[in-house]
Formats: sequence, C-alpha cells, structure tokens
Amino acid sequence: MIGRNALDPKVLSAMEQVPRNEFVPKSYGDAAFDNGPLPIGHGQTISQPYIVALMTDLLELDADDVVLEIGTGSGYQTAILSQLCKQVYTIEYVPALADIAKARLEKLGYDNITSMTGNGYDGWPQHAPFDSIIVTAAISHIPPPLVAQLKNGGRMVIPVGTRFQTQYLTLVEKDMQGKVTSRQILPVYFVPFTGGH
Repeated sequence: MIGRNALDPKVLSAMEQVPRNEFVPKSYGDAAFDNGPLPIGHGQTISQPYIVALMTDLLELDADDVVLEIGTGSGYQTAILSQLCKQVYTIEYVPALADIAKARLEKLGYDNITSMTGNGYDGWPQHAPFDSIIVTAAISHIPPPLVAQLKNGGRMVIPVGTRFQTQYLTLVEKDMQGKVTSRQILPVYFVPFTGGH
C-alpha cells in the first residue's frame, strides 16, 4: 500500500532523537510514547508517531534540503524534519500554538527552523522553491500555491479530504520537467485545515 516494506533508518533515528514527551501537555506525559494522537489545545492534535514517521519517510529528505511545513502545531513534526534537512520553514495559523512551538523548539536547541504565524494555504513564497512540503491538516484539495512553490523533482505529502469524507494521505510529486502527479497512500484522519482558501 505505501510502496515500501520498511521506513528509512534515518527517519527512525530522528524519531528516537526527538523527545515526544516535550511536545505534549504535561497532563498527557504518561501517554507521550503511545502510538496515538493527543490533544494539544485549540482543537488541534499531535499526530501519532507512526503517521509522523510515514509522512517524513515519504518526503525522502536529503541533508541539504529546504522544507516547508504547513501546520506547526506542537512543533514535534517540525523537530523531526529539522534532524533530516538543512532548513525548515514552518507556518502555524493559531497564534497561541505558534508562540508555544517557537519557544519550545528554541529551548530544545533546534536552530535550523524558521517559523511564522499565518495562513499556510499561500505557502511562503519568499523562501520558495522548496525541495519538500508537508501539510499536517486535512484540506479538500491540493493548494495550487503550494504546488507552485515545490521544486522540480520535489515531493509534497498532504492529507486530502474533509471531516465528512474519507481523507487520504496523498503524495504529490513534481518531476524534473515540472509535471505534477499525485497518488493516495492510505486513509487517515487529520484535524481540518484552518485559514482562508
């Protein structure tokens, strides 16, 4: 189904290095290492570790890649990405979550992350094009601005669907000539995308 038998050892190593318990509310500390999503406030969640690992793996990151993340949330996925690429640009729509995640990532010493509060639908044109883009909330369609900001040869992972229809984790690939293809990887359930689109 996902087209691979095992996850990249680099991804698993990054998962081991990032302390998930630092990214969940203290009241959920005991559940931090369970393979399930957890609430982080403001109607948002931290994804289950397996999905974080799978989405990261699908990006096929190289050490010199520049990545755009839409939906910083707790900052957990951001921290994982930062272990595997040169630079992460991350956008969070909810100001309170953006502030908490930024302070947390700085405190934990992740220094190749630049964050912004705003509407992720439009991407971050000033830093485009990106080698990879990851979206951590479900949206009804693949945003054209994000496709435009993906480098030729780049990959985007995004949950496509709504609260009321099946969502599919979708891999979008842009070949070296700029031709875009997408394929569904597996059914998922993500919080809905916030912000105008």
